[in-house]
Amino acid sequence: MNNRTSSGLFHRFIRHRLAAFSLMVLVLLAVASFCAPLVAHYLGTDAQTVDLFGRYAPPSTAHPMGTDELGRDVLLRLLYGGQVSLMVGLTSAVCATLIGTIIGVIAGLRGGWLDGLLMRVTDGVISLPLLPLLIVMAAIDPGKLGIPREIVNGESFSLYRIIFIIALFGWTTVARLVRAATLAVREREFVMAARAMGAGPVRIAARHILPNVATPIIIATTLAAGNVILLESVLSFLGLGIQPPVPSWGNMLTHAQEFIWDAPMLAVYPGMLIFITVIAFNFIGDGLQDALDPRAENDRISITGQNASGPAQ
Repeated sequence: MNNRTSSGLFHRFIRHRLAAFSLMVLVLLAVASFCAPLVAHYLGTDAQTVDLFGRYAPPSTAHPMGTDELGRDVLLRLLYGGQVSLMVGLTSAVCATLIGTIIGVIAGLRGGWLDGLLMRVTDGVISLPLLPLLIVMAAIDPGKLGIPREIVNGESFSLYRIIFIIALFGWTTVARLVRAATLAVREREFVMAARAMGAGPVRIAARHILPNVATPIIIATTLAAGNVILLESVLSFLGLGIQPPVPSWGNMLTHAQEFIWDAPMLAVYPGMLIFITVIAFNFIGDGLQDALDPRAENDRISITGQNASGPAQ
């Protein structure tokens, strides 16, 4: 992609004002979340420090957003929770996209019985109710599957388990989109020419198929990231997601419901961050869809030309 094309994509994206604003919001959230250690150093505390004498403290210089039911700093817990929620969303979406892309390219490029088999597996996974399935998978005790207890009891195990579970069942949409795009691209002249010159299926997929099906992959990944954050929040809210003491917006919302009358803002803060993040990812997906769709630009040019020429006489 040359500089002129990149510039055109950028300008088409920023013309979608909600998408551009949403990207700024996500960048600010990400930067703030990963600067949590600096904020902790500035405040002279950390997200796990318990102060039972300072429970439900109002916002102050020492605690800009007050404290929770254990006297922990709410701002720091929100920032560290943002690290977890954003990492789960992006990592799960990327892993699911990789699985779906591989399956979609293989099904579309090879065709025949392999295509039929992979698509029937995809249809079977799609037909399963996703949220109940994730709840059942998250409720399984990993220790009974032979995983050592020292690993299961580790602070990060629940994080990796949620990423694995969501990626395991979240690839179906990408697989169908990539397969449809691959079926269209594989009949193009340059693919047929590469095949005639002796190029193997791996080279054809890497050099000719993937660059031409990148648009649906990018859009699907962006939209999936918001959905994954929402799923992780639901699982954490049900007590099956990220386990304390690791903070996430979902489990912060879970614990806040017990103190909703004493400190309602403990539920408002993580709930608003989940809402804003999911909406921002959706708007960015819409903006990328408009920017990466050449037909949108052609339609705009056509309409502009008609307006410039004036009404027909």
